[in-house]
Amino acid sequence: MPITRSTYRAALALALGSTVLLLWMIGALGVIGSGGRQDLLYVGVAGVALVGSVRARLRPRGMALTMAATVAALLVVAVIALIAGLQDTPGASVPEILGLTAMYVTLFGAAGWLFRRSVQPARRG
Repeated sequence: MPITRSTYRAALALALGSTVLLLWMIGALGVIGSGGRQDLLYVGVAGVALVGSVRARLRPRGMALTMAATVAALLVVAVIALIAGLQDTPGASVPEILGLTAMYVTLFGAAGWLFRRSVQPARRG
């Protein structure tokens, strides 16, 4: 199947931008509270995206699966954070952790959807 270049480029830009934003938030602001060791959980999420992208060799189907794995990693981090009681960290709360998780799930999920769409033939109707 042919790859739709503009959709693929949009997916790649969204995935890269989301990863950069995540890393920036970890370093500059802190995702859980004001930053610290608890934010290292999110470095693992970025690692999933990086390793998956390398393994997929940036091919659309593999990148769609990589984005799905990244979303799963985000959800696991949120569950771990809440079970570990990290919402009690100064500057953190349950709505904040869930809201940021939802934001990144949406961003990486949209990138995965775009990667998937980039290999589907255009529908004519």
